[in-house]
Amino acid sequence: MTADTLSLALWQCPYAGRSSEALVRLDATAAQARAQGAGLLVCPEMSLTGYQIGAAQVAELAEPADGALAQAVGAIAQRHGIAIVYGYPEHHAGSKPYNAAQFISADGQRVANYRKTHLFGDIDRAQFSPGPQAPAVFGWNGWRLGLLICYDIEFPEPARGLALQGADAILVPTANMVAFDEVQRVLLPARALENRVYVAYANACGQEGDTAYGGLSTVCGPLGDAGHSAGRDEALLLVTLEPSALQRARVGAQWPDRRPALYAPGRG
Repeated sequence: MTADTLSLALWQCPYAGRSSEALVRLDATAAQARAQGAGLLVCPEMSLTGYQIGAAQVAELAEPADGALAQAVGAIAQRHGIAIVYGYPEHHAGSKPYNAAQFISADGQRVANYRKTHLFGDIDRAQFSPGPQAPAVFGWNGWRLGLLICYDIEFPEPARGLALQGADAILVPTANMVAFDEVQRVLLPARALENRVYVAYANACGQEGDTAYGGLSTVCGPLGDAGHSAGRDEALLLVTLEPSALQRARVGAQWPDRRPALYAPGRG
């Protein structure tokens, strides 16, 4: 178990429209978050390009995980001394790009890259290939972290898989619309409570074409408490994660009573 607190900032923002503008705004927000004490900044899903931009534009903007966008974010992280989680379209040779999120450390190094495994309706399926691998836990500053993207957190299995790998916190870049507030109200607290982890959900806000994003970015504690939430408008939500809260919550965890042999497919 980590001995240090983790101060993170969730950036709830509208989409910029162009990657160059998005990077300028990210630079300013990273500076602001660091000045307010955050060591980690979590951005929305596809934060550097926009989300519902069409299959052709997604393919045109797609880059490898170590491409120009990663280098630009790495320079921003290093300049301000803050780790950054951002969303982008990852190049996938011979097929549609992946909807990806990448963790860049405060020294500008790539730490983890995750590809969204659960595609949301026609929006995602028209633009992306599903990620082929389950999410994996990675270590950073004494914390065990995992990445999911938007719709992934609405399924119990990805979060439980990360918890069974020892995750302390699950970071979720997202682009959830106003019609689906039940995710923030019900599902995020449930995922945090049932897995005894922190869940940090950084949502988009504002309009993108005909789509209105719902904001309400949220950090849930390991007992399901959603004590830190943003409203509908652009915001920078700063929260400190306490390892002592994880320790207290896990005293009453249900994990020792799990019966995995009964959970195989086809068993009712």
